[in-house]
Amino acid sequence: MSKTVNVALIGQGFMGRSHSNAWCQVNKFFTPPIKPVMHTVYGMAQEKPEIFAQRWGWQHTSTDWQALVASEEIGLVDIVTPNFMHMPPAVAALEAGKPVACEKPIAGTLADARKMVEMAEAKKLPTFVWFNYRRCPAVAFAHKLVTSGELGRILHIRARYLQDWAGENVPMAWRFKKELAGSGAHGDLNAHIVDITRFVAGVEIDEICGAICETLIKQRKVMDDSLGAGISQDELIKAGANAGDKYEEVTVDDTVSFLVKFNNGAVGSYEAARQATGHQNGNFFEINGTKGSLRFNFERMNELEYYDARLPRPVQGWTNILCTNAASHPYVGNFWPDGHLIGYEHAFTSMAYDITKVLAGEEPTVPLPSFYDAYQTQRVLEAALVSASERRFVKMDEIK
Repeated sequence: MSKTVNVALIGQGFMGRSHSNAWCQVNKFFTPPIKPVMHTVYGMAQEKPEIFAQRWGWQHTSTDWQALVASEEIGLVDIVTPNFMHMPPAVAALEAGKPVACEKPIAGTLADARKMVEMAEAKKLPTFVWFNYRRCPAVAFAHKLVTSGELGRILHIRARYLQDWAGENVPMAWRFKKELAGSGAHGDLNAHIVDITRFVAGVEIDEICGAICETLIKQRKVMDDSLGAGISQDELIKAGANAGDKYEEVTVDDTVSFLVKFNNGAVGSYEAARQATGHQNGNFFEINGTKGSLRFNFERMNELEYYDARLPRPVQGWTNILCTNAASHPYVGNFWPDGHLIGYEHAFTSMAYDITKVLAGEEPTVPLPSFYDAYQTQRVLEAALVSASERRFVKMDEIK
């Protein structure tokens, strides 16, 4: 019989659905060295976790996360709560000797992230952070191209993550409250593109400058507790239209941009925004090297653009690579035949598989971010906020 690990999911919502689907599908598309079992989902009583469990295939429910993470039946704790609630169950699970997977950003504050890293190091347990875009085959392939030297020395990195869902008609939600989210577009979107460029390019940020942090919509309507906002833009706008006339102050950023210098001498720029009209989920990066360049946009997630500067000048040009070849592109061979596109959910399934490989003592297909790795990304986010607030260059060794 194959080995198994009982998974506990702490939280529900959008990410709860994404993770539940991954744990449900990974045993069907892959052959994990350790088979994950969807054991228990936690939710507050008013969230009716039994409904979520029945729909998504969890065997049990709990309204007591402290007892759940300490249970001897649980072998892996997966956290998908709002950001401010990442640290308490993560630390408790590690104290109980359990490996932990956690949504990004790793925590609502840098101090909380540091506590999580310190506990993981003290307990010497595996930890994982769901920077799921690393598992897009095109992104994983880009990592392999850079690692093999195909771009030469990295010179420039530019990244932007633009969405347009958070317009003025969208009502107040936890993502607009600093005490719950920690930050706005910065932690939600810049976290992804900082991680993805660190992963693909293999360089670290040394210094940050020119940061701008702005809240463009200062107040939002307060929803009645009985109103469900859903996850689509249309559902959010409908909820706002049905809300009353009471407003609350938005306490997070809507957009943050900043410039960086990398430890190899390269320079770069990052931009995140949630009111960038016309961009539904534009997670984009471009990397320029001495031998070539590549660029990726999640809105065309199966494609990677590559420029080979070593070709004769008359035939140089951008090549659009459809990253669906089972023999060459990571993960896709476990899903569909060549040319049959995959989607957002498949990146989570691929990450679930790589988590089981690490739990079994094997190497993941491409590197997985640990708590320590995600903490380095959060230090970058913190440095950008310091630069914006104090209007100065900030060296990364200032941010502990």
